[in-house]
Amino acid sequence: MPASSSTQKSSGFAYPREAFQQIVDDALEFARSLGASDASVEVSEGVGLSVSVRKGEVENVERNRDKSMGVTVYIAQRRGNASTSDFSRAALEQTVRAAHDIARFTAEDPAAGLPQAEDLALGAAAELDLDLFHPWAIDAEQAMQIALRCESAALTVDPRITNSEGAGVSAQQSHFYAGNTRGFRGGYASSRHSLSVAPIASIAARGAKNGETDMQRDAWYSSMRSPDELAAPEAVGRYAAERALSRLGSRKIKTCEVPVLFESSLASGLLGAYVQATSGGALYRKSSFLIDSLGQQVLPEHVDIHEDPHQRRGKGSAPFDDEGVLTRQRDVVRDGVVQGYFLSTYSARKLGMRTTGHAGGSQNLAFTSRLTQPGDNLDAMLKKLGRGLFVIELMGQGVNYVTGDYSRGAAGFWVENGRIQYPVNEITVAGNLRDMFKQIVAVGADAYTMGSKTIGSVLIERMKIAGS
Repeated sequence: MPASSSTQKSSGFAYPREAFQQIVDDALEFARSLGASDASVEVSEGVGLSVSVRKGEVENVERNRDKSMGVTVYIAQRRGNASTSDFSRAALEQTVRAAHDIARFTAEDPAAGLPQAEDLALGAAAELDLDLFHPWAIDAEQAMQIALRCESAALTVDPRITNSEGAGVSAQQSHFYAGNTRGFRGGYASSRHSLSVAPIASIAARGAKNGETDMQRDAWYSSMRSPDELAAPEAVGRYAAERALSRLGSRKIKTCEVPVLFESSLASGLLGAYVQATSGGALYRKSSFLIDSLGQQVLPEHVDIHEDPHQRRGKGSAPFDDEGVLTRQRDVVRDGVVQGYFLSTYSARKLGMRTTGHAGGSQNLAFTSRLTQPGDNLDAMLKKLGRGLFVIELMGQGVNYVTGDYSRGAAGFWVENGRIQYPVNEITVAGNLRDMFKQIVAVGADAYTMGSKTIGSVLIERMKIAGS
């Protein structure tokens, strides 16, 4: 949605879209006057409110307002970039001149340059309205009350909820406009709002002799483009408390090799690992375990990954990518076979390929299995697991994208005969992503959207568990 005058008033933006259009046109014209062979400009503004509370008291109230203009100038295949937060004419010219000077003294790069005109979102394609802008007319007092309701709901679930790391409310909205010397012009406004809470549960530790306590923390949140679609504060608080309570009495388990079920909110990390491994930067640098995987089977035949950048209100929706390249729906993986990578113009040229419109990342991915039945909720997935580990939390950064080696600290539940027996913690789950991907035996119908990735709980046939 363009940042029109009515949009400006309802959002708190200081600049209308028309002002951004003029800045872009002026900067491009000045770049040409300096002798640039090509140039691109993006102007943006963001405003927001964040409030946090803890144990019934306000901790922070933060208002943010930022603006920026970024200019990229090309002299043949030499590239320079500069930015400023000053929108005056003098600052604009100084910034363009700085980018031009950088380009003059930069080494040539055969892959540098703007996208080809045929790849750009031009005319009506750049103005596609994806319903991404829903400003939240909320003040600090109202945000505080919502956060307090959320935390209070968590603290009153059970006497064993004894503390809180706090609750927070955030309302953020922004708009931008961009253009380049190959005819692209486009921009839109967007919003993202959230509500979160992190309660702490505690009981006397098992076998405690000196008043030791078992304390467990968990958290939950709701994040949407529109504030009307946020979960109720009380629902978020209760669910977060129930998650913390379920982890009381956690214990270690012995080292073993068993099936592992990843909760849907964690499974998005597996999808994220796939995206990382098939992104242009990792591929042309040869820092991926999925090099030359195009056309190869890397997931089971029953698994597909679909991308829809034009999903209305989607968190990863965009009519064009960060370079102005037109975005398209596509099958990323079909029947387990890689159909395409995630490429920007630069990475595509480094690989001798064509941009896929992914400067800025993936857009609304859905990871699905044709074996999934409508009744495959979490209980059904636990039955499929049978005996093994159900993981609800991962810790650490133990993923090597060059080799695919995967080792993460974990917490969750031990499952026997398809039923949760007790919570476990202080363990490590390990494997190799190449093997883990191929050993996905089921994907739940309990799909959850984390950021721009939608996926159900994922059952992997076998992983190593390091315990006591």
